[in-house]
Amino acid sequence: MLRAHRMCAPRKLIATATALCTAALAGTLFAGSASAHPSPTGAHPAAAGDKVVGYFTDWGIYDRNYQVKNVETSGSADRLTHINYAFGNVQGGKCAIGDSYADYDKAFTADQSVDGKADTWDDPNGLRGNFNQLRKLKKLHPGLKVLWSFGGWTWSGGFSEAAKNPAAFAQSCYDLVKDKRWADVFDGIDIDWEYPNACGLTCDTSGKDAFTDVLKAVREKFGQDNLVTAAITADASDGGKMDAADYGGASQYVDWYNAMTYDYFGAWDAKGPTAPHSPLTSYDGIPKAGFNTTDTIAKLKKLGVPANKLLLGIGFYGRGWQGVTQDAPGGTATGAAPGKYEAGIDDYKVIKDRCPATGTVGGTAYAKCGDQWWSYDTPQTIGSKMTYKDAQGLGGTFFWELSGDTLDGELIKAIK
Repeated sequence: MLRAHRMCAPRKLIATATALCTAALAGTLFAGSASAHPSPTGAHPAAAGDKVVGYFTDWGIYDRNYQVKNVETSGSADRLTHINYAFGNVQGGKCAIGDSYADYDKAFTADQSVDGKADTWDDPNGLRGNFNQLRKLKKLHPGLKVLWSFGGWTWSGGFSEAAKNPAAFAQSCYDLVKDKRWADVFDGIDIDWEYPNACGLTCDTSGKDAFTDVLKAVREKFGQDNLVTAAITADASDGGKMDAADYGGASQYVDWYNAMTYDYFGAWDAKGPTAPHSPLTSYDGIPKAGFNTTDTIAKLKKLGVPANKLLLGIGFYGRGWQGVTQDAPGGTATGAAPGKYEAGIDDYKVIKDRCPATGTVGGTAYAKCGDQWWSYDTPQTIGSKMTYKDAQGLGGTFFWELSGDTLDGELIKAIK
């Protein structure tokens, strides 16, 4: 996400030409089912279960060296129905550019470019950066849709101001997303507010109806011909984040929700207990009730979110502790395990070989290697989650984020 920046979305960024990506993560999501709130969107009739939405992070082009071209060469583009481009900022109650250099200014060389053609400074279309690369990717895959995601873990503080004047916020977002320089690149907007009337990196006190008011304004401005989606909490605990806003009522204004069913547990609890960050089900000894995908989806359905408007969240990364002696979950730790970019988290493509899975619990995998303990999804556990997704009639799957997968798209292949 859905977490860090995203959803969480795990890390938010930014930039300069070298950029440093930090990720403070901690969030949750949800899912839902048949509901009392009819969809206002007849324009996008995709059948339940078929959406595959992947987040592409603007800062990934720096240290991670994950380019839009990699979406093509990994085979992921053939399996994606939508890309969420993360993130745009929210400042002064308005949508704002996140990283102008990465977004539309950076000149890509021929070997970095989707179509093998280098950007030139005198190009008549005047657009460079990731936006131009996404345009090229869409030409290769005419059915692929791209949404611009705003907020995320780091930049959600701006939504409190936006909630004071939802119409002005919606207008600013529309003007930015539909800027004539890149209007053809984006098919809609994704709102990643972490979290309405609750706490994420900062705390919001705009009231239970604020989320609904913002999404209503965004839908009215963007109309039915554009996609409007939102990443939401997965916290299904009693009195938790899901109870702080009217997610059921607000669902009438979105095409779907990305329920951030990951980051339930992690090394922000430095001493443990160790627990998988993305359990599909509860299990004996789980540290907190309501912190699992099954409970998340059940609660969202109970709140009135239609099942086909819920996308199941998958993390393409692992979360881990060190100083652990116990193999099974529930052990004590001394702190976060080291990660390549940030302690306590690492990409699946790194973890799968460095600390191979040694067991499963709650429908996801865990691994004990030396004094480290990690949890992450594998192709096998993703397969089980897809069976669950289909049984629940959910609208599809989304994941955070593309650069965490292997070069040949091992995890996305397990999704589709």
